[in-house]
Amino acid sequence: MALVFALNGLALASWLSRTPAVRDQLELTSAGLGLLLVCMSIGAVCGLPLSGPLVHRFGPRRTVLIGGLLVSAGLVVMAVGVHLQVVPVTGLALLAVGLGSSAWDVAMNVEAADVERRLLRTLMPRFHAGFSLGTVAGALLGAGCALAGVHVAVQLAVTAALILTGILVGVSAFVSGSGPPPDGPISGLSEALGSWREPRTLVIGLMVLAFAFTEGTANDWLAVALVDGHGSSEATGALGFGAFVVAMTLSRTVGGSVLDRWGRVAVLRTQALMAVVGLLMVVAGPDAGWALVGAFVWGIGASLGFPVGMSAASDEPDRAAGRVSVVASIGYVAFLAGPPLVGFLADAVGIRRALLVVLMALLVGMVTAGQVRPPPAGGDRSGERRTSTT
Repeated sequence: MALVFALNGLALASWLSRTPAVRDQLELTSAGLGLLLVCMSIGAVCGLPLSGPLVHRFGPRRTVLIGGLLVSAGLVVMAVGVHLQVVPVTGLALLAVGLGSSAWDVAMNVEAADVERRLLRTLMPRFHAGFSLGTVAGALLGAGCALAGVHVAVQLAVTAALILTGILVGVSAFVSGSGPPPDGPISGLSEALGSWREPRTLVIGLMVLAFAFTEGTANDWLAVALVDGHGSSEATGALGFGAFVVAMTLSRTVGGSVLDRWGRVAVLRTQALMAVVGLLMVVAGPDAGWALVGAFVWGIGASLGFPVGMSAASDEPDRAAGRVSVVASIGYVAFLAGPPLVGFLADAVGIRRALLVVLMALLVGMVTAGQVRPPPAGGDRSGERRTSTT
């Protein structure tokens, strides 16, 4: 199961780390590269609402296979487009990567929630730590290929083969069935669409959006804040980003035990406060040393919102697929809207002050965190066991 999460991170990071090479090969401007990257975002946003019915119809195992096949095929077509320097082909390939990644994402989270229920333990954060490790591995793969002079098209093709092979191994350990439920695909589609009318599901989505905005802003702007805002070197900026990612990964690795002991609501609200402290250290700290410590604290604070939201959306197994797709759809808005919002603010007031917009997101996260408390009835035995600690 963890392998599937890690491969998802590897698939994205391995080619994102080579975006400069893609830009140069296709002879794009920075604006042109931005428009090309939007193709993957469009695919992801369009794919997320469809992922719930897809999981309900085919089951998590087959849906991960479908998503992995789309991602692998997209990477191969992207390799062809980059090699032949055909931008529209590369854009279509990224659209396929976005679609496939969405289906894969929702299905693996539904499967992970099922594993949690069966084992009566909180494991979602650890699986998301696997995703984080996969992104690190993908970045290292891209950096290694760049240093070795490997053409980006060759790297993309090899990565596609690696991903598809790994998925075939990973899904063999899935515990969920691979076929449609007894009520059939039509009922599954109506239930998935009905999840958009459930207040608790929508509020959980808003909570995930708040924590995703907190995480995504650091991913995109933390290094810039250290370099431009504190006058640090690029190496220090990279170190700050590294401190944030390491903190995220470590927190997700031990997060399951913490959640089982203290409960979802208490942990998320405490983490939101930690993120506030870390953010203020980055923004108002007197020097880069304070900012580096703040980046680590910020990473801990941002780490569990997304995985806990996935668990909360899956508290009732029969509705998990539709609800996870809704929560993920809302949460991913942060990754689309966050970078340009902070960028516009940075142009107006400077990058350090612009980061203060994250405080609003964290306030929303604290207020909405109460909705992740497991319902008193709904079949989530592990959730019922944890309710008393929230």
